[in-house]
Amino acid sequence: FIAKMRLRLLNQTMLVFPNKRILRPKQVASINNLAKYSVIAFCLSSSSIASSFSFASSSHSQPRTLFRSSLYTSTPSAFCGSPSFLNVHRGGSIHAQSLKMSTSTSNMDAKITTAPSPEATVPTTAGEKLGALRAFMKQHNLDAYIVPSDDPHLSEYVPEAYMRRKYISGFGGSAGTAVIFNEKACLWTDSRYYNEASLQLDADHWTLMKQGLPKVPTLTKYLADEAVKVFSGTKKKFRVGIDPFVHPASFEKDLIDAFGIAVKESDLDLADDDNGEEMVANMVAEIDTLDQYGNLVDQVWGEARPAVPTSPFRVHPLEFSGKSVADKVQTIRDEMKNKKATLSVFSALDDIAYLFNVRAKGDVDTCPVGIAYGTITMDEVAIYCDEAKIVSDDVKEHLKEAGVTVKPYGDILSSIEQHLGANGSAKVWMDKTRSNYALTRIIPEKSLIDKQNAVTPMKACKNKAEMEGMKRAHIVDGAAMANFIAWLENRIINEGEKVSEVEIDEVLTSKRADQPGYIEDSFPTIAGVGSNGAIIHYRASADSDLMQYLDTSNPILIDSGGQYTYGTTDVTRTWHFGAATPEFKENYTRVLKGNIGVDTMIFPTDTPGFVLDVFARKSLWDAGLDYGHGTGHGVGAALNVHEGPHSISPRWGNKEPMKKGMVVSNEPGLYEDGSFGIRIENLLECTYVLDEDNNAYDAGLEEGDEGYPEKPVGKKTFLRFNKLTMIPIQKNLINISLMTTEELDWLDEYHQEVYDKVSPLLEKDSPSLLWLAKACDKIQRG
Repeated sequence: FIAKMRLRLLNQTMLVFPNKRILRPKQVASINNLAKYSVIAFCLSSSSIASSFSFASSSHSQPRTLFRSSLYTSTPSAFCGSPSFLNVHRGGSIHAQSLKMSTSTSNMDAKITTAPSPEATVPTTAGEKLGALRAFMKQHNLDAYIVPSDDPHLSEYVPEAYMRRKYISGFGGSAGTAVIFNEKACLWTDSRYYNEASLQLDADHWTLMKQGLPKVPTLTKYLADEAVKVFSGTKKKFRVGIDPFVHPASFEKDLIDAFGIAVKESDLDLADDDNGEEMVANMVAEIDTLDQYGNLVDQVWGEARPAVPTSPFRVHPLEFSGKSVADKVQTIRDEMKNKKATLSVFSALDDIAYLFNVRAKGDVDTCPVGIAYGTITMDEVAIYCDEAKIVSDDVKEHLKEAGVTVKPYGDILSSIEQHLGANGSAKVWMDKTRSNYALTRIIPEKSLIDKQNAVTPMKACKNKAEMEGMKRAHIVDGAAMANFIAWLENRIINEGEKVSEVEIDEVLTSKRADQPGYIEDSFPTIAGVGSNGAIIHYRASADSDLMQYLDTSNPILIDSGGQYTYGTTDVTRTWHFGAATPEFKENYTRVLKGNIGVDTMIFPTDTPGFVLDVFARKSLWDAGLDYGHGTGHGVGAALNVHEGPHSISPRWGNKEPMKKGMVVSNEPGLYEDGSFGIRIENLLECTYVLDEDNNAYDAGLEEGDEGYPEKPVGKKTFLRFNKLTMIPIQKNLINISLMTTEELDWLDEYHQEVYDKVSPLLEKDSPSLLWLAKACDKIQRG
């Protein structure tokens, strides 16, 4: 502790006196003594006093000051402006050299003390958990506390240790944000989770906010309106607590903007006789990052909170990655030169795995990534992780050969600070949409390059080796599914048994596990019988009242995938082993027509995904039907099953164009709450229409290079899709009269391709091969 404080004080001295590279012995001794005495004072002081130390700026009272935490900042003069209507407070700042005692974490009159010791009884119910959290909120004089789904790396799926929103609310979906007020608690989630959230939330304590519906305000607007309401009635500032490590860097600005709009639209009298307009507006709201206290949910969770995992890395070999670490680093450095960046920072876990050609199992369930950060300068490449992750000789040698320095996970902030302090013209390239607020706030605005990082496009556009691995993974996945459906059909039809959703999940996983290179599922399997199929992200559980059994009377929607050493799969099929109703068949057919509509598209380069979305919905729209989720998401190569930056969605905000080498899902659906769910999903490879363009891409050629195909002036390059998924579509659920000849031809051609690629992996005369042959027969058209 003393050593760390000594180093920080030395760094501060160098930052304050950058021209003095050598300190005199007396100066060093003074710093050593100050470090020791500071630690002794900290240890001897009571917890309430120790918790209220803060470093204060001489500009503390100025309404335009945006404070930064003393825990994360070593740049004394790094101020940035903030709108006058909002203070953003960090629980103490180090913008000046004077130390003062404080009884609060803001310029409010309220006293802030340390959190109380955990109660003897651990909170278990929704009411008990909220009561405990509100007790901590009261200690810090908070009006609201925000609990998002994220971990410090803004992952979609997070380690159990970071499932704070699930712990406090009971809602287990991968997307959603909880906001706890003193008298109520709200949870925002999108249409994929409306059904699941309504079932999991305790309605006596939680209100479900169905974001996206016309009369449901966004989270930021709701908070801003609450702030105006509180100030109008009490003239007191509305205080919002957040953990800066689990919010994207963009969130604070979104919230600030919302407060600004709410103030402008309100009836607040800002032209008060005693106070100027700025001063009154500044009192409306305040964000407190509670840096000295940590995440409040963790304090409620206590010792029951799981430990942060430290699963070891494994090498992702060149035969599957297709590009060495050194080559990737060189590409990034070339981009850094173009952007005049001196440091690139990577925090998304799949970016780290891709950049360093490593994978892990155990840190994040179903995602082959490990908890780490990464940085690149012109002189150094570093990975920041727990030492337990670098244990195998193969990984050590792999990183050594690539020239990668391994640093402690907790050093990422100080490394950024040191880079900024050592270089007055430093430029840090960091994608704020993929980085947490704690990282980005230590970088002065003039030193930040906020653009899509260099890894994102490389990772999205698979090279030849990566695409070959994806194709291989889908073929073996097709064999696993043939084995599974042959088993399931025999149990349901021939043996007349009912099979639980849980058993279906377990057996499907076992069939995948039989395939070479299988590691784990790529996401929790969704196996929804009947009405459960309408719960878009349903997960069967033996102890749940929702769990159902499959027989011939109901359909089942199965959305599943596998992580293999060489690729990642994701497929959805809807099956019915009995007599489907004409209405069900019509709905099924319209969903299939939407799938074919996207699959057969030919479109020019620079076409964003939202342009393609309409083709997935046209047949449903013709019947006055629609679905509430996007049509397609990107998929990683032996990486996360959900990957950006591209998508196919009606939300036109994502203008990322489809590009050669991208993998995207194609999954239109239809859902009727309380009755059924239908979804048909294939993964697609985005590729050029002309072979000459594909050959140039595989050779690494770009426009302007020798050998790159020349195009006549004005002639565009066009893209199309190749199917990756090799699993049949159930033919007896199709209403032939709704299908065109071209669509029926598409189906027959697809099934022939499935049979040709998957059948060699199945045993001769096996039930699986017999099932596949029947499933891939040409469809009866008469």
